[in-house]
Amino acid sequence: MTAAPEGDGRPGPARPEEQHPEDAATGPRSVAFDRHLVLDQLGGWRGMLDATLPTVAFIVANSLAGLRAGIWAALGVAVLLFGLRLVRRESVQQAFSGLFGVAIAVAIAAASGQARDFFVPGLIRNAALGVVLIGSIAFRWPLVGVVAEFLAPSHLGAMASHTVPGLRRRIHRVNATLHHRPPPDPATGARPADPAPERHWREDPRMVRAYSWLTLMWGVVFLVRVAVQWVLYRADEVELLGTASLLLGLPVTAVEVVVTLWVVSRLHRHRADPPQPGA
Repeated sequence: MTAAPEGDGRPGPARPEEQHPEDAATGPRSVAFDRHLVLDQLGGWRGMLDATLPTVAFIVANSLAGLRAGIWAALGVAVLLFGLRLVRRESVQQAFSGLFGVAIAVAIAAASGQARDFFVPGLIRNAALGVVLIGSIAFRWPLVGVVAEFLAPSHLGAMASHTVPGLRRRIHRVNATLHHRPPPDPATGARPADPAPERHWREDPRMVRAYSWLTLMWGVVFLVRVAVQWVLYRADEVELLGTASLLLGLPVTAVEVVVTLWVVSRLHRHRADPPQPGA
C-alpha cells in the first residue's frame, strides 16, 4: 500500500483525482468557509492592471478631447475588459466591480460637469480604507493579519522557506499551495477544513506586532493618497490629479505587496518551525 509523499518541498498542488477522499491523520473534519473560493475571485496583478486602465483612458481622452470623450473612453475600456473576460470564460466578478466603479465615477463627473469629480469615489474609498485599517490596530485585530490568516493560515506554513527563493518562484509556490483544494467527502460532498492551529495567531505577540505594522503601512499609504489627491482636487489640477492617482496606485501597491509577502513569509517560518527541545 502506497501513499502520496508529503512535505517533499515541491510546490505543485496535487490533483483531486489523485488524492484520497479521507484524511487518515485526522479523520473527517467540519466544514470551514472555503477560502479557495475567495482566492479564485482575486485578479492578482492582472486585476490591478485592469482596474487602472479605465482611469488611464479617462485621463488621456479628457486631456485631448474634453470631459465627454473621457467619460466614453473610460466606459468603453471598462466594458471591453468585462467582455474579454466573458469571451475567455474567466471570472468576471472583479471586472464587474471595476465596471460598476467606473460607472459611478463617470456618472458623478457627468452630473457635475467637472472632470475632477471622476476621482471622488477613489478619494472616498481611500479615506475609508485608511481609517478602517488604522482603527483595526487599536482593537488588536489588524486587518492585514485577518486577511492574511484567512487566505494563507500561518500555521500551515505555505510561505515558509529557509532557502529564500526568488520572489517569482516564491509567489508561484504560494499560489499553488493556496489553491490546493482537498477532495470533497464522498458522503456529504463537503470539503474538509484546514487543521486548527495549536495557538491562535492573536495570542502570539510577534504575529500581532508584525501584522499591526503591515496594517499601519497600508493605512498610511491610503491616507497619503487622499492627502495628495485632495490638494490637487481642490486646485482643479485634473491632469496632475490623474497622474498622482496612477503613480500612487499600482506602483506603490506593488511595493506594498512585495513587502507584505516578505514579512508574511517570515511569520510563516516562525509558526511552521517551532523550536525543538534538544535539537
